[in-house]
Amino acid sequence: MKGDPRLLETLNSLLADELTAINQYMVHSEMCASWGYEKLHKKIERRAIQEMKHAESLIGRILFLEGVPIVSELKKIYIGSEIPKMLEFDRQAEFDAIKAYNEAIKLAGEVGDFATRELLEKILQEEDQHIDEIEELIDQVQQMTLPIFLTTQIKE
Repeated sequence: MKGDPRLLETLNSLLADELTAINQYMVHSEMCASWGYEKLHKKIERRAIQEMKHAESLIGRILFLEGVPIVSELKKIYIGSEIPKMLEFDRQAEFDAIKAYNEAIKLAGEVGDFATRELLEKILQEEDQHIDEIEELIDQVQQMTLPIFLTTQIKE
């Protein structure tokens, strides 16, 4: 089934967002592991894996719509040098993703591709969960102070 060219372009843009997020999250995850914050490492790693699944779904949909998935393009990656910066960069990435998915859902509806819209809505719900988890961590840092928060992230 030949997909709408504007929608295919949008899906490839979303794919670039997901591939960028995977890289950013994996670097942040490994930094946390290196610093001994095992719990935070695992949380961020799980998020990276979910983003990989989003990328896989987008690739599958692009192929179904007879498009060509572009996996060689990334957006700018923001790596934090400390935990609060990491969380803020990750929050911004999710905020941008949510905005992009909402716009893509609207476009999919306009071109009458409701199966793509449904896929995008599913991914959007997971992106909403991601930003909620990140904001929860940011709140914990603010309420506990960074040193106390970090003591809760060491493996038991």
